[in-house]
Amino acid sequence: MTAANRLAPHLERVAGVKDKKKLAKDIAAATKQYRFVPWPGPQTEAYLSKADELFYGGAAGGGKTAMLVGLAIQAHSKAIIFRREYSQIRGLEDEAAKLLGARDGYNATEKVWRHSGGRVLEFGSVPHEWDREKYQGRAHSFIGFDEITHFTPSIYRYLIGWNRSDVKGERCRVVVTGNPPTTAEGRWVVDYWAPWLDPAHPNPAKPGELRWFTTIRGEDVELPGPDQIEVDGRMVTPRSRTFIAAKLEDNPALMDSGYAAVLESMPEPLRTMMREGRFDLGQQDADFQVIPSAWVDQAMARWTRQRPDEPMTSMGVDVAQGGADETVISRRHGSWFDEVIARKGIDTKDGPAVAGLIVQFMRDACEVNIDTGGGWGGSAFDHLKHQNVKIRGVVGASGSQAKTKDRQLSFVNKRAETWWKLREALDPNFAKPVALPPDPQLRADLCSPHWKLTPRGIQIESKDEIRKRLGRSPDRADAVVLAWVTASESNQVQSSSRNFLQRKAVLGYSKIKKVIRK
Repeated sequence: MTAANRLAPHLERVAGVKDKKKLAKDIAAATKQYRFVPWPGPQTEAYLSKADELFYGGAAGGGKTAMLVGLAIQAHSKAIIFRREYSQIRGLEDEAAKLLGARDGYNATEKVWRHSGGRVLEFGSVPHEWDREKYQGRAHSFIGFDEITHFTPSIYRYLIGWNRSDVKGERCRVVVTGNPPTTAEGRWVVDYWAPWLDPAHPNPAKPGELRWFTTIRGEDVELPGPDQIEVDGRMVTPRSRTFIAAKLEDNPALMDSGYAAVLESMPEPLRTMMREGRFDLGQQDADFQVIPSAWVDQAMARWTRQRPDEPMTSMGVDVAQGGADETVISRRHGSWFDEVIARKGIDTKDGPAVAGLIVQFMRDACEVNIDTGGGWGGSAFDHLKHQNVKIRGVVGASGSQAKTKDRQLSFVNKRAETWWKLREALDPNFAKPVALPPDPQLRADLCSPHWKLTPRGIQIESKDEIRKRLGRSPDRADAVVLAWVTASESNQVQSSSRNFLQRKAVLGYSKIKKVIRK
């Protein structure tokens, strides 16, 4: 019997006791032999949770990291805990050293801790999307993520695929911790644990309640229970999820330190998010975010699966340039965008393969706008041009003669122009509202880029800069941006079109007006 199993009966008896300080002292005296004993309340509930995937999160200071490290050390033979950045591992190291009493058995270079009874605790980091490949095939019975909102959903889903054990009868689980997301990139956790975190969810769940999910044809599907179901001729076992809220009051040691005053001094809405663990508050946009998150949300809210009764207007194609990038196709019918089509770069490994994918989904002899600035875009362009496909190659680094709708600002290059044109189309005051498919990754991509005003005009940050923050290339957003390029708006492309369509509209940001006045 493991230490965690021996401790469980004691914890279950005291989970609902109110006088936590006195109880904590009694427990400490009675459980001196254990490395880690959770505080009564939510920390204990999280420790004992039966969920395959547990999100223990909410307010700052709730003892989330301590529970994560304690559970990994005490209850599992082989565990790994991830932070997004390598430098952030230091906090996990300190927490583990405090619980183990020393750094004996720790290899700081490999970030591997061999401790009591041959158990292993490893720390990992995945700053870029492709770094996840370093952990392919490496089994761990416990996989933890500290500050889950810093990770992308694709990294999370990939890494938990190795949650298994070679030890007969050992339980396997995933535990994540984190505060409410403060940026658009972290918004996906609200969707992933929607029954607990999304106030608009039609069937809300209680904290700690188990719900079962599986993925069917690429979509997350909630099921009525843990029973196997048949999907495409094979039996699939659902995995359970839950969310347990953490608050500063649940951590008496930190509560007594005066940390509450630090949280109370934060500006709103950050104070409410960090102090109360509120996930229902909107994430704050960066000052110079190209497309406001609210505009993207409105566009996705008005989308329906019913395709409008008009032909396919255009396709935008962003071609993979290696690594973990995807080749993505966005199809547009007027102002309605269909769900994006994404293929791994390895599956579109040359120009003819990309061209074949385009032809497969092209309808109504529509216009195809393809990124020819790198990868196999140029080869695909040539291949389709010879087939008399109406195609134009868009080079983001090429110049732009266009202006913003109010004709006040210019653009540094074609990339800035095309992104800004989509921003103007998503403005709620736009004549014909745009409808975008609900897609967490597309939302994060669209809300990620920042802009700045230079002497030459508006400049959008490069893909490489976005990769550093997002952990991947914003391929889905770039495809949507390309799909919005029309023959009358294109300039400096590889076709002969040189016409422009200018419409008058406000820019929408007070920040822009301040910059202009300067």
